[in-house]
Amino acid sequence: LSWRKTFRRLHLYLGLSVGVLLTIISLSGSVLVYYPQIDLLLNPTNDATTNIKTPNWEQAYNTLRANFPSKQGPWRLENTGINSVIPARYYNPIETKEQGFAPLMVWLSSSSDKVIRKNYWGKYLVTWMYNLHFSLLTGATGTLVVGYIGIASIVLLISGFFAWFPKPGQWVKALKFKSRSSKIGFLYDWHKLIGLTFCIPLLALTVTGVMLAIPKQTDPILTALVSDINSPPKTQIQPSKQTDIPLSQAVLIAEKALPNARLAWIETPSNLNAIYRLRFQTVNDPSYRFPHSYIEVNALTGKLESVFNIDKQSTASKIKNWMHPLHDGSIGGNILKVIWVLSGFGSAALFFIGVYRWLVRTCLLYTSDAADDSLRV
Repeated sequence: LSWRKTFRRLHLYLGLSVGVLLTIISLSGSVLVYYPQIDLLLNPTNDATTNIKTPNWEQAYNTLRANFPSKQGPWRLENTGINSVIPARYYNPIETKEQGFAPLMVWLSSSSDKVIRKNYWGKYLVTWMYNLHFSLLTGATGTLVVGYIGIASIVLLISGFFAWFPKPGQWVKALKFKSRSSKIGFLYDWHKLIGLTFCIPLLALTVTGVMLAIPKQTDPILTALVSDINSPPKTQIQPSKQTDIPLSQAVLIAEKALPNARLAWIETPSNLNAIYRLRFQTVNDPSYRFPHSYIEVNALTGKLESVFNIDKQSTASKIKNWMHPLHDGSIGGNILKVIWVLSGFGSAALFFIGVYRWLVRTCLLYTSDAADDSLRV
């Protein structure tokens, strides 16, 4: 067999074997590009209390404790901006302990004093869709499966490209959308056109998706490719003389320790420790919602327990931090998001067109063989 025929067969067999699951992952991923906007559209908050300049974190924490007195573990509060609703998460509710990852999701009014919505992760559309995309609704095992489907998909994309790769001097001819009388040729041209259009975006989405799904398997590869000095440890800070620090003051202490950074998340103390853990986005961190710098403040003494600044970490760590914002399109504005959405639908179209073409071709071959057999008889 020629190398081109080998790639064609590899492309066909991979497409038929992982195509259905890959299509599910692709279509759900297209929806998730705009999942905060979709969730807001499906679940309007009707919050009319936009009368403050910045979130009152102490009030928000007190509201959570007052409305959910049995939830003694840590809460995580998201900073979504001035005069906006405050989302919060309780990661280990006893009500969903058998479901793996299913935190209690709570939304507070912008005035921090009202619970305006609550639900459990996986019980409303966008989080159900996220579980479908990331784990095929099967938990940690499904996440591994998704990772390895991603690896197969990388081979699928590469094999498809080389199966099409034209001979010298035939590039213009190979790129044309030809006028054909046969259905097989017509379907091939559409498959080719969509594949070439979305090849690079799909490759970027697939590589980043694999690295997010199976980091234990892919991190060593990245580290080996980008050899760097070991990441410096967390910066240890000397304790202050303050005692019994409320959340609002812990925020001020953390912001002073990491100036020019944006507060993204706050994790309150649990019943096992007395640590406020605050998550910040530095100027060089591409991830808006889930940045990678952390500050820990002792809730009893006001001591800065540690400062972890991603800007001072290894090259491999910085590259990994680009994976999530690149995968969800949040670093490229609406232009990149639209490309990502279309890429997901393009991946599904490639599967359906490819399967249909294979079925047509198989039926034609079967019909031809049956005709030959009848002539022999």
